[in-house]
Amino acid sequence: MGTNMTTVGLIGSGHIGGTVARLAVAAGYEVVLSNSRGPETLKDLVDELGPRARGATAREAAAAGDLVVVTIPFKAYRDVPVEPLAGKLVLDTNNYYPERDGRFPELDSGSTTSSELLQRHLPQSRVVKVFNNIFFKHLHALARPTGAGDRSALPIAGDDAGAKAEATAFLDRIGYDAVDAGPLTESWRHQPDTPAYGTIYSADPANWEREAPADAARVRTALAEATR
Repeated sequence: MGTNMTTVGLIGSGHIGGTVARLAVAAGYEVVLSNSRGPETLKDLVDELGPRARGATAREAAAAGDLVVVTIPFKAYRDVPVEPLAGKLVLDTNNYYPERDGRFPELDSGSTTSSELLQRHLPQSRVVKVFNNIFFKHLHALARPTGAGDRSALPIAGDDAGAKAEATAFLDRIGYDAVDAGPLTESWRHQPDTPAYGTIYSADPANWEREAPADAARVRTALAEATR
């Protein structure tokens, strides 16, 4: 990642978005937060994060970010602003949950993936799927410095090699290794109900309160074991 990549825009500032913002600020990034309810509702989070953070609209966050994290309910993906994200790295944390999002037949059939749909919505952006497979508490707790023996890895999927390299550099800076899961067509390998989703970072699959590291080798094995 170039040294000029200094600002992270967030479209959505819930559990995952807020956690990514905390890790980014700790790593020295500026963050611009947004949600569907307006910048004024982000005051508590902005105050917690300090002078490197500010609230904004989704369009403003998209315009301000050198890289932008889309972390909203999947059903709202068409609301993501298109023009301000042209040419940018977009990190997609979304998962398709039919009980929340309604039915998308093309996802139910496996003919495409949720990240491919976001990429179609953002044709000039470079979408990388990441952060979707980890519980937000584990995401915060498992961050480690580069080279730490108990560092965890997160899978990434994307169609642009440069974008994946930038995403890998961002992950490294905020405390994680990256495992390349392939193109967006393969992003289903770390979606819900796969071995790489959720419990891989939990000390007890029945109780997600206690985290446990998952290194790159373990993540690669889990991705390979995924079936449709």
